[in-house]
Amino acid sequence: MLRIALQSKGRLNEKSLELLREAGISIEENSRRLLSKASNFPVEVLYLRDDDIPQTVSCGIADLGIVGFNEVEERAYPVDVLQHLGFGKCRLSLAIPKYIEYTGPDFFEGKKVATSYPGILRKYFDGRGISCEIREIAGSVEISPSIGLADGIFDIVSSGGTLVQNGLTEVEKVMDSDAVLVGTPGLDEEKMKTVRILMSRFTSVLRSRGKKYILVNVPNDRITEALEIIPSMKSPTLLPLADKGWSAIHAVVDESEVWEKADRLKQIGAEDIVVLSMEKLII
Repeated sequence: MLRIALQSKGRLNEKSLELLREAGISIEENSRRLLSKASNFPVEVLYLRDDDIPQTVSCGIADLGIVGFNEVEERAYPVDVLQHLGFGKCRLSLAIPKYIEYTGPDFFEGKKVATSYPGILRKYFDGRGISCEIREIAGSVEISPSIGLADGIFDIVSSGGTLVQNGLTEVEKVMDSDAVLVGTPGLDEEKMKTVRILMSRFTSVLRSRGKKYILVNVPNDRITEALEIIPSMKSPTLLPLADKGWSAIHAVVDESEVWEKADRLKQIGAEDIVVLSMEKLII
């Protein structure tokens, strides 16, 4: 049985459990429980603090973990990054008070910077030959300049709203981050078989997100044009209609492009366009 470590609470907890559910894995949910088993897949979930997950996976207490890539980089424990999961997206950036003129990374030479990610920040500054004092704090990093603790901060940025509220402006993006599936190096082949099945399910779920299934009836003499508008993933699915001279095309398109493609299809004489939601895209 595989053991997968998930964040016990916070921004990645719900998304991780949602991914498991969409992958057909039923987990016993209990906020007070440290360990929960799946009823229909050989996996159990270990709930931990996010910053404990890389070490737990590295030493083999958990075989897998879902954690922010920023935590993997910061903790620097040897783990295999198996899959980027696409949710929990953010960036780690440097920010300074908005009233101060920024002149580039050399601005931080001799300055004090507050952060919860000293390892990533030190690597960034060392790579540019910048010497500064890094002040590690556990929380409320954004208030550090206003109370005189630091000249700038290095922290997670999502929308940037927190920076604005604290009179700060983002000046340098150091790295992007999202949730990743990590594994213990050297897992045996029996466990890796289950890992590959799990990853395949995750891929199917992730590929279906933001996609719509479209069915459209087109005149046979306009099929080539229609396929240029909605290209197929592999080979076009064409079904002849009872009404001679017409065919149905089935395709998968990005949700953001549905209306634009529907308008173009109508312009070439297509009719009866049906758009359906997708749950899974298994390849």
